[in-house]
Amino acid sequence: MEVNKFVEFREKVLENVGKVIVGKKRKIDRIIVAFICSGHVLLEDVPGLGKTKLARALSQTLNCSFKRIQFTPDLLPSDLTGIYYYNQKTMEFEFKKGPLLSQFVLADEINRATPRTQSALLECMEERQITVEGNTLKLDKPFFVIATENPIEQFGTFPLPEAQLDRFFMKLSMGYPSYSEEIAILDRYKEKDPLEELKPVITLEEIQYLQKDFVYVEVKEEIKRYILDVVNETRRHKDIELGASPRATIALMKGCQAYAAIQGRDYVITEDVKSIAPDVLSHRIILKAGGRTLGDKSHEAIEDILNNINTPLEEI
Repeated sequence: MEVNKFVEFREKVLENVGKVIVGKKRKIDRIIVAFICSGHVLLEDVPGLGKTKLARALSQTLNCSFKRIQFTPDLLPSDLTGIYYYNQKTMEFEFKKGPLLSQFVLADEINRATPRTQSALLECMEERQITVEGNTLKLDKPFFVIATENPIEQFGTFPLPEAQLDRFFMKLSMGYPSYSEEIAILDRYKEKDPLEELKPVITLEEIQYLQKDFVYVEVKEEIKRYILDVVNETRRHKDIELGASPRATIALMKGCQAYAAIQGRDYVITEDVKSIAPDVLSHRIILKAGGRTLGDKSHEAIEDILNNINTPLEEI
C-alpha cells in the first residue's frame, strides 16, 4: 500500500474543488473519505450554501459522469432507473437509461419524493445494481451518491426512515461561510463561474487503487475495541433511545482507515476515531424526547460519548 497516493489524491481534490468552493476543507475531507470507502453522503442544510456546486465540482474533479435528479412527489422509480420501450423502427424493445446509471449522482431534496421512489435510490446505493422488469443491470464503478435535504421546510416532504438513513455513510452540514470567506466568494464569482472552467485531475486508475487498497490500513486490536466501545455506548447513553447498528461499527472502522490514509498514515489512531465518529454515527441514532427534531443534539450526544469514554493507550 502506497500512502503517498492517498495524500496526493486528497491534495489534488482539495486544490481543484477549492477553485469553486471557498473554505469547507473539513467537509470535503469527509466526502473524500466516504468516496474512498464507496459510501454515500447526505447533506442536510438550508438552500444556497453550495451543495449542488460542491457535487458538480467533485464530479468534474474526479472525471465521473454526473446526473442531478430533482426529487418531487410525482417522481417515479422508473424515472430514476430507466424503462424498456418499444422501438417501432427496429421492432424490438430497447432500454432507455435513467440518471442512476451514472457514476456520480446528486439526489436533490431527496425527502420530497415518496418512500417508494426513495427506496429505489437506496436499493441502488446498497446493491450497486438496478432491476427493471426482471432484468438486473450492474452500475458503473465508482458509483457515488450525494443526497440533499432541507431541514427547515417540512411541508410536502417524506422524511427518510431510520433504516434508510443508515444506508448513508455520513451525514454532513455545509454551514454558513465566515465573513472573509463570503467576501472571497463575491470576488470569485464577480465575472464568471469557476465551475465552467474546472478540469479533471483524477484518473479512474487512481480511484480504483484507492477504493481497493485503503482496507490495508492497520487497525490494532485496541483501536477496534475503542471503536466498539464508542458504538456500544450509543446503545446505553441516557439521552439516546436507539443506538447505532453493527453497520455503523463497520462504517466507522472503514472511515477511520480512509481518513488515516489521506493523512499520510498506514495505521489508525484514536484521534481518527474522534474526528470521524460524529459524522458517521449522528444520523444513525434516535434521541429521547423528540428524536431528530432536536437537530444538532445528535452530534452533541456523540461528542459527549467521545469526551467521556476511556481512550486506549497506544504504542505506535
